[in-house]
Amino acid sequence: MAGHDENLKEAEVLLGTVESIVFRNDDNGYTVCSLKSDLQVDPVTLVGACAAIWPGETLKALGHWTVHKQHGRQFNAEQMICVEPYSLEGIQRYLAQSIKGIGPVHAERIVRKFGKDSLRIIEEESVRLLDVEGIGKVRREQIKEAWDGQKAVRDIMIFLHSIGVSVSLAARIYKQYGHEAVAIVKKNPYRLASDVWGIGFKRADEIAMNMGIPHDSPLRARAGLLHSLEMLADEGHCYWPVNELLEYAEQELDVPADKLEPALMAELQKGSVIVDKDRAYLARLYHDETETATHLKRLRLAKSRVKMLEAEKALEWAGTKIKITFADCQKTALISALTEKVSIITGGPGVGKTTIVRALVEIYRAQNLTTFLAAPTGRAAKRLEEATGQPASTIHRLLHFQPATRSFEFNASNPLDCDVIILDEVSMIDIALATIFLRAVPDRASIVFVGDADQLPSVGPGSFLKDMLESHAIPSVKLDRIFRQSERSWIVHNAHLVNEGQFFQIPDRDVSSDFYFIEPTDIEDALEKTIKLVAERIPARYGMNPLNDIQVLTPMRRLQLGAENLNNRLQEVLNPTGPSLTRYGRMFRMRDRVMQIRNNYDKEVFNGDIGSIASVDEKNNRLYVRFDTKYVLYESEELDEIMLAYATTIHKSQGSEHPAVVVLLATQHFKLLQRNLLYTAITRGRRLVCLIASKRASWLAIRNNSTEDRRTSLREKLQLPGRTSDNL
Repeated sequence: MAGHDENLKEAEVLLGTVESIVFRNDDNGYTVCSLKSDLQVDPVTLVGACAAIWPGETLKALGHWTVHKQHGRQFNAEQMICVEPYSLEGIQRYLAQSIKGIGPVHAERIVRKFGKDSLRIIEEESVRLLDVEGIGKVRREQIKEAWDGQKAVRDIMIFLHSIGVSVSLAARIYKQYGHEAVAIVKKNPYRLASDVWGIGFKRADEIAMNMGIPHDSPLRARAGLLHSLEMLADEGHCYWPVNELLEYAEQELDVPADKLEPALMAELQKGSVIVDKDRAYLARLYHDETETATHLKRLRLAKSRVKMLEAEKALEWAGTKIKITFADCQKTALISALTEKVSIITGGPGVGKTTIVRALVEIYRAQNLTTFLAAPTGRAAKRLEEATGQPASTIHRLLHFQPATRSFEFNASNPLDCDVIILDEVSMIDIALATIFLRAVPDRASIVFVGDADQLPSVGPGSFLKDMLESHAIPSVKLDRIFRQSERSWIVHNAHLVNEGQFFQIPDRDVSSDFYFIEPTDIEDALEKTIKLVAERIPARYGMNPLNDIQVLTPMRRLQLGAENLNNRLQEVLNPTGPSLTRYGRMFRMRDRVMQIRNNYDKEVFNGDIGSIASVDEKNNRLYVRFDTKYVLYESEELDEIMLAYATTIHKSQGSEHPAVVVLLATQHFKLLQRNLLYTAITRGRRLVCLIASKRASWLAIRNNSTEDRRTSLREKLQLPGRTSDNL
């Protein structure tokens, strides 16, 4: 710091008015602008990092003149400070370009009326603006509001910039907290981790350190303890034993246990953490598990609207209706669904789950029962609708999510008006979504859960499907017979082999197949083979569109065969030109396939939704993404909510199905290679699966069935007699 101060003492001073912003990186504040100085005939180029600035503002820059090889002479600023305009021309330009509601004409009139006192008049005596021609009460209020707002934003931006916050994150902080931003951040910077998208605990910790908050402060210990539980929740756990939690947090935070124990007590008193049987839960996860168990018991005990039927006659009628002869295992599943208030049907690909759903829909329709079909994601709902020919929706749409209030129209106080709900892809449902869904189910409704328990678990915490099955409190039927139309599919055949721990079969090269195994020589060869398959071979042989029909799947985001590198390479080949925006180190072009990577309730788009970029507005730094029939606007600062989706992780592909998938496995992924990962990847392909992998990597995945059990309590809560809560 002393060296920096010495440099500033020797620095030259440049004072001038910003004419235009040539370039700005909102992540680090690096700015290139054109500056008009009284000491220079022509505008000069000023470069350096600063908080937000606008054309018309007056800057005082401390730094040195340099000569850039490409751009010539420029002033390299080590520090930039906004100062009040010192000339009438500067004041007029600032008012015209920076204060909403003024514009060039009124700026000229204000300066003509008040001269160099113009800014003070707006700040302290804005009522005198009414003396200016063309400014009435409404415009005067607009000007004052814009002035106050910009002043507040600037003060906030300067403070946040001083503690190491980038301009893009500062804008989000201001959007979240408004004029209270400085006070809130000063009081507890760790709030940023939970309140502001893009700021995790580590970033908040850096900000706190820049503010001088001690490493072992009680504030940091409490925030770090919650962060530890959040990290464990990200791994799927709903609780963690108290002693292990303290050890975990001690390692994560480098804070001694004697500081963490009081922090845990403080969070218990606050109610953000609950300890039950020596298990520490985030309060929301404890309540979600308890409430989910309560609702499942409530529904099991309530009376059904489904009429008791003579089973064989009902199944014979339904089989005739959909032109199917049911196998014994399908009959068992149908009878369970028709006679049990809540039931589960599980099984892998090709075992007839969709057939059963179609039959159930026909039987319910014949009884005039109101039946809803739903799934966790838009892609899964679309698949269900296509397979059954019946309308299906996401859980959020079924419950009528209200963006304005971030709540659901249908809930415990206002349940759905229905008799039956069939919910597909239940393995994807985490404990929070399960709770939201079950709250809205009326007592009279029957539920049929449908899913594949052998797929990857939900991205969010909990083991909803697995816990229901293992509790034996919910009747379930597992389908395991592959039917004739699926027996001819190598995709289905090999998916079942992998799920049973056997190596997949590789068809002869001269046999027309829907499954291909390609063994690369090394990592670079795997990359090149992937690009050639997606860009050339699959489109040429199968007539598929590489932008929409072919999905590349990989176990991880990073490294050469990770989703990020694959997306960049595929974008270069599949969509090399067109209008584009670059933000957060990512380039987005017109026609790119993209994925939403967080739930945005305001836009009603959710984590995992896939769309394509429909238009790019380069001038205003924004773009539109088309998700099915809906167009969603993304401003420049929101572009970290989407990512390229030519390639995605296998976890992110859950619930989706594509005409063709190209799956990459390599030994560099060895930590992630598991049987359910490969099984899930293979079952994403509808017409074609191309597996690019070494035999060793494939065997590593198939043999590894030791998935880490998630620490959850739902199974135990379901096994307890009676209701689990007196509050419902």
